[in-house]
Amino acid sequence: QVQVVESGGGLVQAGGSLRLSCAVSGSIFSPNVMGWYRQAPGKQRELVAGITSGGRTNYADFVKGRFTISKDNAKNTVTVYLQMNSLKPEDTAVYYCNLMTTGGMNAWGKGTLVTVSS
Repeated sequence: QVQVVESGGGLVQAGGSLRLSCAVSGSIFSPNVMGWYRQAPGKQRELVAGITSGGRTNYADFVKGRFTISKDNAKNTVTVYLQMNSLKPEDTAVYYCNLMTTGGMNAWGKGTLVTVSS
């Protein structure tokens, strides 16, 4: 069983920064991919950034150069961060953390709201 809990969302002005955190605890098997997704009102959920258990990262084109994904590994807990800089109003969304493993696990958090004002 795995628990996924996001935090760090809030209200920020355009051009500002936020750092999201995602605490993933429980039986975390490798190899895996941990990712940040977002869903804006009326839109589909989309991938923002991902990081593999080996540390490889990938980013959606719309956040390249502005967002950075990273992680800290501890015993039974992995914390995944999303540093968001130069935020734009179009970055407003609920941000979700996800864990997927090659064994078929697909765990989601409940999300954290990011609102960027113009």
